[in-house]
Amino acid sequence: MYRAALSGSQFHAGNFWKTLPLVLLLFMTFVQPASAEEKEKLWHTLTVSGRGTESIPTTLSEVNLGVEIQGKTAQEVQQEAARRSAAVVALLKSRNVEKLQTTGIRLNPVYSYTNNVQRITGYAASNTVSFRIATEKAGTLLDEAVKAGATQINGISFIASDEAIAAARQQALKEATQDARQQANAVFSALGFQPKEVVSIKVDNANAPPPPVLYRAEAAKVADQVASTPVVGGEQQVEASVTLQISY
Repeated sequence: MYRAALSGSQFHAGNFWKTLPLVLLLFMTFVQPASAEEKEKLWHTLTVSGRGTESIPTTLSEVNLGVEIQGKTAQEVQQEAARRSAAVVALLKSRNVEKLQTTGIRLNPVYSYTNNVQRITGYAASNTVSFRIATEKAGTLLDEAVKAGATQINGISFIASDEAIAAARQQALKEATQDARQQANAVFSALGFQPKEVVSIKVDNANAPPPPVLYRAEAAKVADQVASTPVVGGEQQVEASVTLQISY
């Protein structure tokens, strides 16, 4: 019994030592360091960032206007604000404005302070909407909205159409890529290196910045003017940035 067990143990030990060289070979194969070519691709690279900018005309006006009413009771001011707002919205729909939506509805008490004592003297209600319209029609529509009941013109921003922005974004990306390529070629030429391939491409930014608010006025003052309110748009810039990593 004892001899059989001993010989079996020796048999397994012999197999282990026979297979050890194969195990070591496989281990060295999987953990061997990167080849010279792989090291070259990993470390010998140039990273450049190019920018492109496209200016496009702003053909649309994004308008925010509303109705604000003050009175003695909450019900009174709310009903009057609703009546005027309905008239303004009906006008805007008849002019086929785009993206018409309500942006705010408020009903707040109005306070006065006497001898450090606060008391409610009335209520203020306001309804506001936003919409888009062709810039050449914006001035006339503002005047009509005031006549229909609007008491606030909170702001106008000038923007390009979605189609124009999309086309400008594509062109800006092309310009940014060409700019990055030209920078890389100048560096390689100065150093006497030859570029091989683009190993990484990153598009950092390809968006139009939000348009600033360029117009603000009190509707009551606009209503006093006889001539139509002039509204003149400008240009909008679309920017893009592309980063290239080029091996050499």
